Amino acid sequence: MNKHLFLLLIGIVAVFGGCTLAPKYVRPQAPVASIWPSGPAYKESVVKPGEPFAADIHWHNFFVDEKLRKVIDLALANNRDLRIAALNIEKMRAIYQIQRAELFPIVNAAGTGSKERVPGVVSGTGQAMTVELYNVNLGISSWELDLFGRIRSLKKQALEQYLATEQARRSTQISLVAEVANTYLTLAADRERLKLAQDTLETQRTSFNLIQRRYDVGASSEIDLRQAQTSVDAARVDIARYIGQVAQEENALNLLVGSPVPTELLPDDLAAVVLMKDITAGVSSEVLQRRPDILQAENQLKAANANIGAARAAFFPRIALTTSIGTTSDELSGLFKSGSDAWSFSPQITLPIFDAGRNRANLKAIKADRDIFLAQYEKTIQVAFREVADALAQHGTVGDQLVAQQSLVDATAASYRLSEARYLSGIDNHLVILDAQRSLYGAQQGLINVRQAHLANLLTLYKVLGGGR
Repeated sequence: MNKHLFLLLIGIVAVFGGCTLAPKYVRPQAPVASIWPSGPAYKESVVKPGEPFAADIHWHNFFVDEKLRKVIDLALANNRDLRIAALNIEKMRAIYQIQRAELFPIVNAAGTGSKERVPGVVSGTGQAMTVELYNVNLGISSWELDLFGRIRSLKKQALEQYLATEQARRSTQISLVAEVANTYLTLAADRERLKLAQDTLETQRTSFNLIQRRYDVGASSEIDLRQAQTSVDAARVDIARYIGQVAQEENALNLLVGSPVPTELLPDDLAAVVLMKDITAGVSSEVLQRRPDILQAENQLKAANANIGAARAAFFPRIALTTSIGTTSDELSGLFKSGSDAWSFSPQITLPIFDAGRNRANLKAIKADRDIFLAQYEKTIQVAFREVADALAQHGTVGDQLVAQQSLVDATAASYRLSEARYLSGIDNHLVILDAQRSLYGAQQGLINVRQAHLANLLTLYKVLGGGR
């Protein structure tokens, strides 16, 4: 009879073992527009057939500069945040394997031996006696038959949480690659600003020395001399400031990389840093679904959805099976003799009758948890849409800024040359040339800023579209 009951239970497991009570998962509708914004700030991008998505472009193909590639390689090998993210994956993989193992019975082998003196008053014969008992068993202990999918739902939850940690690692890597590259660009820009300040100081000193000689012979006034000195001192202030900024950017880069960056890998200026050709966001905002942070949020939502199945299963009976087969004897030498075999079969069913509303409250809490993850998933999509839209808005205008700023530099440089010639000819006073020098210096600084913004925008667009794998 026990054998028939065992076979019946196995049949029930085979029929219902793949069922769960979790609600069917349907990807929520994205709470954003299906296409990117349009208007004066956005340039229409033409998508060529077969053009890869940013998420499909490996960072090694995006960054052309060989020194920057080596710096990023160092960061991927040494950065502690990325290392922690990788260790979290190993942890969640182990947790998933533990939960998955709950689907299978745990088979243990055990051997015991006992020797006991029984007093005569309880021996039944009136004489004291020594009782020996030895047994060896192979059995299953408390294996839950997953009829209503509770364990499978928990396994699904653990799987989705594991997948979420993998997406978190990808997101961490993308952020790290972008942050290293952005810090590298900032360092290059600061070094270029420092060089510009040093060149400007040399020019200002040459002008100051000329005015000093003219002042000494009475050809220039003291106010011209003091104005020239203010330009020299202003350039010295900028040099000291940029020296400090360059050191700070180097420290920031070393922290991101996780080790000191070799001097030969540091950039000289922005001109030496080259990314790849322009990239496009495409037409549809569906590309956002390729971003790892959105995939991570969806995995967490799926995990919460699966957890509902486990909470629902708590309302139904749970069947656990304990069974063993072995041999028992009152003598050690008789353990494996004929007639010493023994077995046991102990199914147990637990049916919840009264729990003071615990299961119902637990289900309600888990459903609320699912709704929280749903809201977080939708918010992640909205933030991603805004990030891409902002990057596209800047992308559509930064090129015009660059052209205009270059024209401004050319115009102010010409104005400075003319002012200098007119001053030396005695037509204009020194204040005119001083204003021209300051305008040229400001325009050149502005050009560095716009060039940095142009490269940083291309990098940001690559990042927010999910690139950086």
